[in-house]
Amino acid sequence: MSELEDRPHILILGGNFAGLACAQNIRKQVGDKARITVIDQKSYLLFVPNIPADVFEGRDPAQNQRMDLVPVLDKDDIAFIHGEVTAIDVDRRRVTFTPAERDGAEPETKAYDYLVIALGARLAYDRIEGFAEYGHTVSDLYHGQKLAEYLKNDYAGGPIAIGSARFHQGDGAKGLEPYPGGSIPDAMAACEGPPVEVMLSMATWLKNHDKGGPDKITVFTPAELIAEDAGEDVVKQLLDIASGMGFNYWNKTQDIKRLTAEGIDFADGRHLPCELKIIFPDWVAHDFLKDLPISDSQGFIKTDLLMRNPDYPEIFACGDCAAVTMPKLGAIGHQESEIVGLQIGKIFGTVSAEKADKPLKPEVLCIGDMGDKKAFWIHSNSWFGGDQQLLKMGRAPYFLKMRYRDMFFASHGKMPGWGLDAAELIVEGI
Repeated sequence: MSELEDRPHILILGGNFAGLACAQNIRKQVGDKARITVIDQKSYLLFVPNIPADVFEGRDPAQNQRMDLVPVLDKDDIAFIHGEVTAIDVDRRRVTFTPAERDGAEPETKAYDYLVIALGARLAYDRIEGFAEYGHTVSDLYHGQKLAEYLKNDYAGGPIAIGSARFHQGDGAKGLEPYPGGSIPDAMAACEGPPVEVMLSMATWLKNHDKGGPDKITVFTPAELIAEDAGEDVVKQLLDIASGMGFNYWNKTQDIKRLTAEGIDFADGRHLPCELKIIFPDWVAHDFLKDLPISDSQGFIKTDLLMRNPDYPEIFACGDCAAVTMPKLGAIGHQESEIVGLQIGKIFGTVSAEKADKPLKPEVLCIGDMGDKKAFWIHSNSWFGGDQQLLKMGRAPYFLKMRYRDMFFASHGKMPGWGLDAAELIVEGI
């Protein structure tokens, strides 16, 4: 075995935002002291946040929102395996996967010295009765294009409902205190920035196509407040603006019971008549993660605020699969990926403990398209015990949302360290 092959092996499961960022941050911190491998069932990064803008502005998201992972990872000497992970043996330090290029492939295993789980979550549309027949969404390329085609060819001008199914949160973040006196709260919905974004964009689409206005749209939530993680002050501002524009708002629906041709039946007994139903589902852990000693009651990976499992310190988690990630938001996954890189750098002796041991202080940072080249910007940490709540709307947030994607692709995911500071200055300084 060569000296390079004898290096410790860091295996990263997942190659979308959290997985790619972890791989790049780890390589940045450890240099050539480790071998790094990424496994993902798709060979590209899907830029989910900009799918709605493409849908409502008449572009095909499949043409714009993918980035090939193989050449991006190769630039940092990071190996890639195109495979579907099916099992983790945490005691033998082995991962089982099935190569995903052709059907019928045999199970393979890969050993690791350090494991980073960044697999995201399953979007459980298959658990919503009637979704296949009557539901729409914008969470991937297929469904985004399906909605675009419906709006172009089939929408008859009827009422529209936009909202979330109930999220079932595990207990893996109980007792964590990211801010003095704070916590990782329980949530009834996984992430409600997207329903708010789609609500506003849908209204602009109706106006631009002479199909009506916001009064046709009802936004709903299983929680007491929609987008509660943004903070009560921000939510109050959003609801006041939405009410003034004519939107309808239903809260405390508890869950979606079923979709029908006529509308939505909720778990609280109410029925919402609507033609178009744009749904955001429960986010559930991958089945093979459930009942592992590193997983919580719902299958999300338990970590401390340094993203490390307390019982298996060679295992880290990042992004939506981590129990601590609430809401399931890319900006929090980005924070976590930097922590993972620094922690592994500390293990390899390339980063000081003083620099590495700074625990997660989650912030909700969300930019949502509103249509007509406008967007909203939310920057808040109050849900976790912090003291910040900010909402801005206008053209500057839209410019940042669109340019962020361009810069992300151009830099192959390596956004400059000054990027967030500059964005805050542009928007929050207005």
